Amino acid sequence: MNTLLVTVAEDATVAEAAQVMSLQHVGSALIVDGDRLRGIFTERDIVRALAAEHDAAGHAVGSWMTADPITLGPEASAAEARDRMLEEGFRHIPVVEAGRLVGIVSLRDVSGR
Repeated sequence: MNTLLVTVAEDATVAEAAQVMSLQHVGSALIVDGDRLRGIFTERDIVRALAAEHDAAGHAVGSWMTADPITLGPEASAAEARDRMLEEGFRHIPVVEAGRLVGIVSLRDVSGR
């Protein structure tokens, strides 16, 4: 689990989120309100937004994020995280404890690479 979280505000634009993700070399950004997870915005969301709207770069990520994403608890094993991501078709899964965002796991983290 990575505890260095890349976050953006729900009203950040798609372009701003993409820039933050690029600068931090990550494939997703978490949308938070304090320490509460509101959503996740991924590279796939960027592609989906740009394919759907010619001016999507200026739209808020709140319109394109996955709200209330599936999460894991910190007690989940690497195998459980990997299996859940593969079952659901994601590459990132937030880690939440007692309703509070505490980390994120990527498929790369649990693939042994």
